Amino acid sequence: MMKIETRAASSVKHPHGLALLSDPARNKGTAFTLEERERYGLVGLLPDAVEDIDRQAQRVLAHLETKKTDLGRYIYLVGLCDRNETLFYRVVMSDPKRFLPIIYAPTVGEACRKFGHIFRQPRGMYLSIRHKGRVKEILSRWPETDVRFICVSTGGRILGLGDLGANGMGIPIGKLQVYTACAGIPPHGLLPLLLDIGTTNQDLIDDPLYLGTRQAPPDDADLDAFVEEFVAAVQDLFPRCCIHFEDWKGTDAIRMLARYRDKVLCYNDDIQGTAATALAGLASASAIKGSKLRDERILFLGAGSAGLGIADMIVTAMTREGLTREEARARVWMADVNGLLHSGRNDLSPAQAVYAHPHAPAINLAEIVAAVKPTALIGVSTAGGAFNEGVIRAMAALNQRPVIFALSNPTEKAECTAEQAYRWSDGRALFAAGVQFADVDLGGRVLTPGQANNFYIFPAVALAVYATEARLITDDVFVEAARALAAQVTPEQRARGLLFPPQENILAVEIATATEVARHIFAAGLARVPEPEDLDAWIAGMTYSPDYAS
Repeated sequence: MMKIETRAASSVKHPHGLALLSDPARNKGTAFTLEERERYGLVGLLPDAVEDIDRQAQRVLAHLETKKTDLGRYIYLVGLCDRNETLFYRVVMSDPKRFLPIIYAPTVGEACRKFGHIFRQPRGMYLSIRHKGRVKEILSRWPETDVRFICVSTGGRILGLGDLGANGMGIPIGKLQVYTACAGIPPHGLLPLLLDIGTTNQDLIDDPLYLGTRQAPPDDADLDAFVEEFVAAVQDLFPRCCIHFEDWKGTDAIRMLARYRDKVLCYNDDIQGTAATALAGLASASAIKGSKLRDERILFLGAGSAGLGIADMIVTAMTREGLTREEARARVWMADVNGLLHSGRNDLSPAQAVYAHPHAPAINLAEIVAAVKPTALIGVSTAGGAFNEGVIRAMAALNQRPVIFALSNPTEKAECTAEQAYRWSDGRALFAAGVQFADVDLGGRVLTPGQANNFYIFPAVALAVYATEARLITDDVFVEAARALAAQVTPEQRARGLLFPPQENILAVEIATATEVARHIFAAGLARVPEPEDLDAWIAGMTYSPDYAS
């Protein structure tokens, strides 16, 4: 990886003394050389020893060993990022399989629940609904002028935890840290942002340590006007910026994506990123079975924004394999809390209605499985345990290799565990979850469950967008990302039932995916920069390396 020039290296004015030690982008701590200590007024403000970053990382790892819980480790690592950003990424990128579950899902869910109680200092920006009419003025206060990504949430639907209001700020912070940790996107151009529109969560309103606006969210018209002001301000202030919508209430998420996807550079990870990750898993499962995606018959439990996003992307991918859109939709079925979506129901949205096929009403999931005869069962319901023994055994009776995706998170919201899926299918399930489950020993045979986590997709798409300065992000961009990800699962890994590449090499995986996505962006005419001769080297050269600037 090439060292990217960062804000720390490029800024004209360099802070001195305690101000430098308080600047996480420039601070090196005990790694400042003796000459630098003299130059920047640090003599006497640091211990005498001069250490390299690897020695500092050794100390960080020792500190982490003393923490008893992942939440404690999360709090420590967030504090480290606030003090020394480079050292934070050095540690996290050294062992992503270990640290991603701490800075991201599932631990970030617990951190959001308790955000006001574990708050140390602000990171990112907070725009309250009370700031309506002043959004551009306030947003212009951010010190970085070349913001390339804003991850923005209202906190309206955090993971499977519901409306957490301003506590949801933990998600944009964590998502953008994953941009850097997984895909090497330089951190100085990343802005986490919370649109504080209020909350419906009375427990938070009653909590004296809650940090958000203590009022109910506005109606759709007022919210849309507030978001329009925000989007317009971003276009004026940061013209190369991509808006990453994250963890909005489902109806808001669908509406915002529909409104802006063809107008500005934006995407919604809960809809498009989740969809592409599931699509990659299905592509790997189809390869293991020796079939094609177009042959799958898919049943969803959950018909909200995530389920509809996955379904729509599957349909798009199936049309690439020769089906018409109508034929592809006929291979996708959905169920929600009121049972099977069928053409006789009158409580469906237009987006849901296209997956409501002629069928008798049905409520029981095992009976729906027996009637629909799916080859793949995908859970995006947040109904923990919904894939019970009867459901899994019904899938196993229909399929030699039943595909079971329990994608809801955090862990307690997963529709089933890996052990349940494997045990109730006699070890035949091709399984993935939204969280990482441990290996399962089934009669001496060790099975490794996959994690269908969005971190396989959205950082790679972001790296490709960052490099190409794309004008728009289409669904085809995400389909290409899914294809490129699935192609990296080796035959040996597929033989072991793996649906996704190992997390240990996540940076290499993301760069490879980003390269193929960038190739598509250039071919589709979406790039704002010329295509380089050596695309692979060009993408790799964009990536950030967690080393101190000299």
